[in-house]
Amino acid sequence: MDWLYTLSGFTVGLIVGVTGVGGGSLMTPLLVLLFGVSPATAVGTDLLYAALTKMGGSYVHGKKGSVDWRVVKLLALGSLPAALFSLWLLKNLSLDEKSLKSLITSVLSVALILTAFALYFKPWLQKLGRSKDGAVFELHAHHLTGATVATGVVLGTLVAISSVGAGALGGAVLLFLYPRMATVKIVGTDIAHAVPLTLVAGLGHAALGTVNFSLLGSLLLGSLPGIWIGSHLSARIPEKVLRLLLATMLLIIGAKLLFYK
Repeated sequence: MDWLYTLSGFTVGLIVGVTGVGGGSLMTPLLVLLFGVSPATAVGTDLLYAALTKMGGSYVHGKKGSVDWRVVKLLALGSLPAALFSLWLLKNLSLDEKSLKSLITSVLSVALILTAFALYFKPWLQKLGRSKDGAVFELHAHHLTGATVATGVVLGTLVAISSVGAGALGGAVLLFLYPRMATVKIVGTDIAHAVPLTLVAGLGHAALGTVNFSLLGSLLLGSLPGIWIGSHLSARIPEKVLRLLLATMLLIIGAKLLFYK
């Protein structure tokens, strides 16, 4: 099975390299639906996978100056405690395997559907941000600070339970909250925030025993070259086509997981 995991890692890495999104939102359901990995283990393993694969991207964006570190800190102020609290709840609720599976797949399906809609409406949000009408969504400084921290809380909860939310969904919310921020800075800020969030949540899952390190190694073996190749192909493939295909795929997977037993 190891070579199949590596092939899956390569495929998902290729998609991430081309589109910039799709890591957690594709890898976790792939492990659950195709390979029959338990939802808790799929989430925990994918979180560490996401943290390790996004570190490079965060470093590059940081060197280029395309990260708003103040926004990263505000998001983390909400997301890291929320992720830790969610993991604490998972541990102390002492859910049986069936209930835990149902909880994780339910949250995962909702997160995937929200991510799909975030991808569908991304151009509209970008257009709104550049227009004069976009100013109506710009909040006063203290309200914006609170809204950013609250966004972190929601993302931290979703990511800790489902491993989905730190990518396209987080980026879509940032587009809404910061309509005047350059797109490259939205992407860089989103990735920079995803690294500590997925790392903390992933290490938390490791402490709970829901990380398969052998599986993690097989996925990374394929994904790292996949991301490298995909990043070089991205300029040759229409972004709109890929984004709509990915959004549709996530919508179908999210709907399927709603009825997953």
